Amino acid sequence: MKKIVMLPVWVIQIFTQAKSFRKNPILGSARLNRGGLHVFRMILAHAVMRFRMLLLARGIDKAHRQSYFENGYVLIPDFLPAQEYHALKKEILSADAEVRECTQGDTLTHRIMLDDQSLPSLPGCEEFMRHGYLQKLLKFCSGKNGQPVSYIQTIKNHFVEGPPDPQKNLHSDTFHPTMKSWYFLDDVDEKNGPFTYVPASNRLSRARLAWEYKKSIQISAQGDRYSGNGSLRLSDEDANEMGLNPPRSFKVAANTLVVANTHGFHCRGQASEKSTRTEFWTISRSNPFNPFPGIDHPWLAKLQNRAVGLYRQHLDKKAEKNGSVSSWHVIDARNTVQTENKPEESKISEAA
Repeated sequence: MKKIVMLPVWVIQIFTQAKSFRKNPILGSARLNRGGLHVFRMILAHAVMRFRMLLLARGIDKAHRQSYFENGYVLIPDFLPAQEYHALKKEILSADAEVRECTQGDTLTHRIMLDDQSLPSLPGCEEFMRHGYLQKLLKFCSGKNGQPVSYIQTIKNHFVEGPPDPQKNLHSDTFHPTMKSWYFLDDVDEKNGPFTYVPASNRLSRARLAWEYKKSIQISAQGDRYSGNGSLRLSDEDANEMGLNPPRSFKVAANTLVVANTHGFHCRGQASEKSTRTEFWTISRSNPFNPFPGIDHPWLAKLQNRAVGLYRQHLDKKAEKNGSVSSWHVIDARNTVQTENKPEESKISEAA
């Protein structure tokens, strides 16, 4: 009965951003994937996304467009004038707002969502979000004429006992192009785990399509949890099979902006010691089969943020009923372990 009820939902999900081989037996059907379902979805989604990006390309620096299409990322050092950077960093590192925490292996991630609740006390962040070129660039890279979901994020390496952080394994987020950005407030190097990306792995080469075809059949039968949920992991053997470039570690100075297509293979870099890095972080995903980039309106941004907030609250209540906490749970920043950062580096850094 459950399968009968869910069948229309599973069919509709074929034409959405749904990616899990496990949660949707149609997407996870070895027979259908032998017939090319997964690869067909990839090709169609990439073609639609390229069309949307071209519609939003006006005003984007030619070198940035070329780098994003060819390499899968845009790198802009010294993004803000020094005075504006220092003012924004000071505000972010003293932010007093709701902090949510996620533990993955031995890493803690803290996030403050930038929405109607937090932004009134963070005018610098709100101004940064309205930065003219930043808005154009993020819209172009996401193929979406709307605001991304934005956070203050701090990565805390080796802050808890646990296995290795799974986000430090090279992986692709999903089958279609997606956008994430990092505006780094700290210098980033091997000590605090640089963002790492495999250049040109965003492209649908013949070798990539053949690998995805093979993986879709294998994962439909078995596979690790993350790959089964649609976020495929990359081994050295896989990289050699596809003839991929060596990964690039973004060891960059503070005040650097990186925007990446996270369909390409990427990860958090390994950190050599207990350390943190704080960044202004955004994410944008939408239905990859919708050829219309949408409209940008403040009301839609508020609705998007509200939906994310309500979903988090739903997961909180669901976990509470089971006597646990959700994967992204609210923490009391006053009762968390102090970081090794300098004293002036704020409540979000101190929240670890």
